[in-house]
Amino acid sequence: MSVSPASVSPALGSAPSQADLLEFVRRTAADAELIASLPLDPEGRTWVRLKGPRGSEAWLIGWPPGTGTGWHDHADSVGAFLTVSGELKENSLIARLPTDGWKTLELAEGVDRERRLPAGEGRSFGRHHVHEVLNDSHQQHAVSVHAYYPPLPRIRRYSRTGQVLRLEQVERPEDWQ
Repeated sequence: MSVSPASVSPALGSAPSQADLLEFVRRTAADAELIASLPLDPEGRTWVRLKGPRGSEAWLIGWPPGTGTGWHDHADSVGAFLTVSGELKENSLIARLPTDGWKTLELAEGVDRERRLPAGEGRSFGRHHVHEVLNDSHQQHAVSVHAYYPPLPRIRRYSRTGQVLRLEQVERPEDWQ
C-alpha cells in the first residue's frame, strides 16, 4: 500500500534535508485518517509504506507493547521519526562508527544516549546513526512515522553485549518489501 500525504515544498529536485524529513513526519502524523488506517497487531509490529517527499522513503509503524527494532543503522540515509501515539524509547550511540570493514567493536564508556519520545515528539538523525527503538510499555501500542533519504540502501543489524557491538546481518530493500 502506498499513500501520499501532503509533502513539504522546498526547492523542486533538491534532496530533502533532515529538517524536511522531520517536517514531513510531523505533517503525516497529523493525518488522523491515515493513522487510523494502520492495522495494529497484538503480537508484532505492523507497517504501511508511504510516499515521502522528493524521492524519500517513509513508513507508518505500529508497535505492540514490548516490541523493538534491535540495534541497527540506516547506512547512508538520513532520517527522521515521530511518535504519533504511545511512547517510544530510543537508545543510540553518540560515537561515529567505522562504516565498513569490521565485525566486532568495543565501545568506549559514555557513548550511550537514551531518549524518550512521547506522542508528538520526534527527531532527525544523520548518516550511519546507530540506534534501537523500543515500545517498552507493558500495555499500550505506540504508532510512529519514519522517513529516510535516500531510500534505504541497506540496514545493518547489530547485537550488543555490554560495550561490545557485533555486526550480525546486512538487510537490503528486497528483504523488507
